[in-house]
Order: sequence, then structure tokens, then C-alpha cells
Amino acid sequence: MDSIPASTSSIATTATPPRFQIADGTIESLKWLALGLMTVDHINKYLFAEKLPAAYELGRMAMPLFAFVLAHNLARPGTLASGAYGRTMKRLALSGALATPFFIGLGYVMNGWWPLNILFMLLASTLTFYLVEKGGHANCLSALVIFVVGGALVEFWWFAMAFCFCAWRYCKSRSTVTLAVWMVVGASLYLVNSNFWALAAFPIILASQGVTIRIPRLRHVFYAYYPAHLAVLLIVSTYLVKHA
Repeated sequence: MDSIPASTSSIATTATPPRFQIADGTIESLKWLALGLMTVDHINKYLFAEKLPAAYELGRMAMPLFAFVLAHNLARPGTLASGAYGRTMKRLALSGALATPFFIGLGYVMNGWWPLNILFMLLASTLTFYLVEKGGHANCLSALVIFVVGGALVEFWWFAMAFCFCAWRYCKSRSTVTLAVWMVVGASLYLVNSNFWALAAFPIILASQGVTIRIPRLRHVFYAYYPAHLAVLLIVSTYLVKHA
């Protein structure tokens, strides 16, 4: 067999940029950072009526970090073949359902249930990734339907789902165009947050590729923590109301 000319090989390499990769321990640390920011944000929101200085602003980074961690993990090679999409969707659906009574009980919802909590946003985003990765016109059309309908039902709406999708595409392709679109989508979260603090997640995400942190991965902690911390906040907020 004839060898591939060097120029052709170079073009092929250039056309397929390396995947955006972060060390497993570093990804885990980003998840813990997001967990801490979310907790501070929820304490501020549900117990202090959003009056703690800087807590709301810092909390705007939690969703982008969670979205990136999910997108990065699902952009790994072999995700489709390994069945990781299905396992992730089952965990998100279960944890989101368990959290729903507490999420509703804490208030800040309309018509008794809307919007659905962030785990359902991550669930809809994961299903979108899965359908796009499977490929084909029918699957891509289904992904678009999930994006449109799901975005209308969940926290942070279509802006968050678009953020997740762009993060997933960037982790797969490392495309400069995708990064630019992703940042524009991040800026669009201003329409939800009334500030641009979501953009503060980008320097952390991009710099994390050059940092190696060695901590163990605790796979199921977040799925258990999310409904549990909402339950605790509901109990505490109910107590504070009764003893006000």
C-alpha cells in the first residue's frame, strides 16, 4: 500500500483538532466548586431572601460549571457505545424527581411547579447530546424538539441548554468558532441572571486544562446531595417562618 503523502497527513491532522481534555481529578474539583457555589446561592435565596453580599453573583457560576462538567464527561470517546448516556439520564431523572417536592415547597415557582429544577435541564441536555451523537435526520430533528420543548420547562430555559450543547461540542472539537458561540451563549444568560457573572466560569474552565488536581471521583454524591440539601433548606426555612 502506498504511504500517505506528508502534506495530506498534515491537512488531516489540522482538520481534526485534539479534544479538549481535563484531568479527572480537576474535573471533580470543578464539580465540588460548583456544588459549593450552588449551596451558597441557595442559602442566600431561600433563607436570606437574596440579601447576602456577593452570594447571588457568585452563584451565577454554579450552573455553567455543572453544565461544563456534564458536557466534558459525556464528550469522552466511547460514551455512546458504553451506554453512559442512558445511565446518566436515569440518575438525573431519579434525582430530579426526588428533589421536586422540596424544590416546589421552597417556592419561587409558578403555577405550582414551573420551572422544573436544574437536574431536568441537565437531563434534557443529555438527551439532546445523545440524539445528536446517534446521528441521522430523525434523531437530529428529535434533538431539536427536545431543545425547544425542554428549554421551555426547565430552569434557565433555552439559554442553559444552549450553553450545555456548546460546551459539549467544544469539548469534542475544540473549535474556535464553537468557543466563540459558547461565550456568546454564556453572555446571553444575562437575560436570566441580570448580570454577566456566568462568564466568570470561562477563565476557570479554560485554565483548568493546565492544572492537575488529584482527588477521588465520588460518582453519586451530587445526585444524592441535590435533593438532600433542598430538603434541609425547606425544613430550616419552615422553622424560620414559624418562629419569625
